[in-house]
Amino acid sequence: MSNASNPPGSLLNVDYGAGGVSTHFRPRKVGDDLHTETMILNMGPAHPATHGTVRIVTELLGEEIVDADVEVGYLHRGFEKMCETVDYNQVMPYTDRLNYVSPLINNVGWCLTVEELLQITVPKRAQYIRTILSEISRISDHLTCLGASAMELGAFTVMLYFMQARESLWELIEEVTGARLTISYCRVGGIKDDLTIGFAERMARAFEVVKEQVSKGDRLLSRNRIFMDRMCDIAIIDAETAINYSITGPLLRASGVDYDVRKAFPYSSYEDFDFDVPLGTKGDNYDRFNVRMEEIFQSIKICEQAIKNLPDGPINVDDPRIVLDDKKEVYGSIDGMINHFEMVIKGVEPPVGDVYLPVEGGNGELAYYTVSDGTGKPYKVHVRAPSFIHMGIVKKMILGANIADIVPTFGMVNMIGGECDR
Repeated sequence: MSNASNPPGSLLNVDYGAGGVSTHFRPRKVGDDLHTETMILNMGPAHPATHGTVRIVTELLGEEIVDADVEVGYLHRGFEKMCETVDYNQVMPYTDRLNYVSPLINNVGWCLTVEELLQITVPKRAQYIRTILSEISRISDHLTCLGASAMELGAFTVMLYFMQARESLWELIEEVTGARLTISYCRVGGIKDDLTIGFAERMARAFEVVKEQVSKGDRLLSRNRIFMDRMCDIAIIDAETAINYSITGPLLRASGVDYDVRKAFPYSSYEDFDFDVPLGTKGDNYDRFNVRMEEIFQSIKICEQAIKNLPDGPINVDDPRIVLDDKKEVYGSIDGMINHFEMVIKGVEPPVGDVYLPVEGGNGELAYYTVSDGTGKPYKVHVRAPSFIHMGIVKKMILGANIADIVPTFGMVNMIGGECDR
């Protein structure tokens, strides 16, 4: 047998040397005479992995992603157009369904936008309560993201820990708002109900559960070699790129950019509270995980300060053109009955103008650009939903990565389907 019997491109090469015959395999490279081609593989839409309606069509060279087409799906409920057909308070249930994991923040953002059109400020107590419930919602959002992402990488126990923590918070939310998920709690000019008696003590107990369960998850994951190998140095986005793609929220802060709407443009008395903005250094999936973990504890810190210093006073502005009268006024006085009738029929009527007002949502800057024509219905509504914006950078994040890296990357993007409604 001679070398000539094996073509140069053959994997099997035989070497006749002084030591006899030796056989070895030569690694083949792209461009060798072996026929190679890329493969098209469809990912999603499926839970888990590619959440909601998202579909990722990948082009693979072996395990490497060389190209991708990311489709946000076809969730067409017509959020913005529906908002233009009802009065300002009737928009509230629609906002619940944007980021349905932290709907209270959506409520607050909408109310602040309309209140800016009206040029009113709600009472201090209402501001503090909005902040408390918004931060509880933020914690719930992060627990959902981190727990689901852990489960998708095989750490099912961590998901159980985090869901138990979230359950303790949802019980608080249900106690105050009457619902767990689609809560429709805020009102233009204030809030639907005050905090329940004994809420502070129950919140403190719930936070103890959250701290305990998050600490368990932290011990299982944060220094776990398998988890770190799956997360570290994956889908790195530097600060400049993140800014260029209009990324906000935990994704932006994981890239080291210190921008948080609560600090940059304080609303609902956030300027009264002392809290830190966690930042990453690399902008990889591991940084995104750690930023969200730390934000949980910062939100707890805000809630503890707010409940300790909760002001007394009303929870709504005193204006029958903006807030419905109390039922005893409606049933006991002619003025109350007329005010109630006009509010139900006409709704709140802001003056002509337009407003863009951002809040810090669970995934980043959430804002409603709203135009008023002076009637009781918005003339134009556009939502700046962070999940929709963030889908624009997913392709860049996964190019060059392995097919298995799509799952943890998409988990750390934390896309919520309701925000991609177009």
